[in-house]
Amino acid sequence: MFLSFPDFNVWSSPLLILTLQGLIFAGLIFNRYGKQKKISDLLLFFILLITCYHQTTYTLGFMGWYDTFRNTKINYALITLTIAIAPLIYLYTKSLTMSSFTFRKKDWLHFLPAFLVIFYRVVIFSYDALQPGFSETQNGYLKIHFDEAFFLPLYSTFGYIQNILYLAFTLQLFYNYRKKINEYFSNTFKLELNWIRNFLLLYLLLFLYDLIQTLTGTMFIDLNYKQKWWMTLFTGLIIIYVGIKGFFTDTTKLKKLDFSFSPNRIVIPERDSVSKKMISPEEIRKLKLVMKDQKPYLNPELNLSDLAKLVDLTRAQLSEIINSGFRQNFNDFVNSYRVEAFKTMLNENKHKQLTILGVAYECGFNSKATFNRVFKKLTSTSPSEFLKSFN
Repeated sequence: MFLSFPDFNVWSSPLLILTLQGLIFAGLIFNRYGKQKKISDLLLFFILLITCYHQTTYTLGFMGWYDTFRNTKINYALITLTIAIAPLIYLYTKSLTMSSFTFRKKDWLHFLPAFLVIFYRVVIFSYDALQPGFSETQNGYLKIHFDEAFFLPLYSTFGYIQNILYLAFTLQLFYNYRKKINEYFSNTFKLELNWIRNFLLLYLLLFLYDLIQTLTGTMFIDLNYKQKWWMTLFTGLIIIYVGIKGFFTDTTKLKKLDFSFSPNRIVIPERDSVSKKMISPEEIRKLKLVMKDQKPYLNPELNLSDLAKLVDLTRAQLSEIINSGFRQNFNDFVNSYRVEAFKTMLNENKHKQLTILGVAYECGFNSKATFNRVFKKLTSTSPSEFLKSFN
């Protein structure tokens, strides 16, 4: 008998190529974990591996597996493990935003539902395999009458609820981390975790796509395999992006950030409030003098610890002075001096010798994106617009 599997066609080939590429990057990341022992690499490896595993259902289907092997038992092994992906993404984000992160025994509890589902599938396969005629059919009695009829709809609902909760926790974790960075570091372009932001955004889009597709197929129209193919293709493209960026993005510097105390959250006080009176004029004058004479803001890597040493204060004291005395966070405080330095250099016609970006670098900014964002935030105009008005 001639077997039509594998059938490399316009539907199967893109999925196969993307899935294989995803597995290659998963292997590269796992290899790096073996050398560097970074838990974040191990977590990302499992995210890619499980997502590629999910792709096999449609990839094999479009390659002709089910038509060729009519009695295949592969459906028992094709388990949707989104309930494992959600906690993996949460722990991966946590491993990058917490320098002291370690995988603890209790973290295994995140994956208890996934292990239970795998055990459950083994049980129903074992039962169905003992029933007469099992070798002549694709799905056994429990697979059809219990798994597909009752378990899978409940499992799908549980998975969506769990994903929403984990996604909320993960986004909150990331948002709080970015907010905290502004209390410590003056140039946050390289520390803003653009990689994680994009990673979470794509995961959110993928989740919404899947949810809309499921609701559409359940409530309005029964979607066929080719209509669902676009979701699988979209997932494959995301796998490649995550694999490439996850492998080439260096996150080791994030593990070196020292957040050993929690600076006060910024609460802009009313004028002449008690909070402001607690900060002595001498402390404010001393800080202004250091900023004027020593110009520490010209150092693009300036952080709260560095400036605290210059003014002979603890980080907590300096944070309080900046927050209450200047009514700014550390990031805005330092960058306001950089913006003023930029304006001064324009007055000195430095922009005729250097590019605008070159002048910005001279003033302590470390990237074009940071400079443009900060300048517009503090002056309500872009650098190019300001230069036109200046001229």
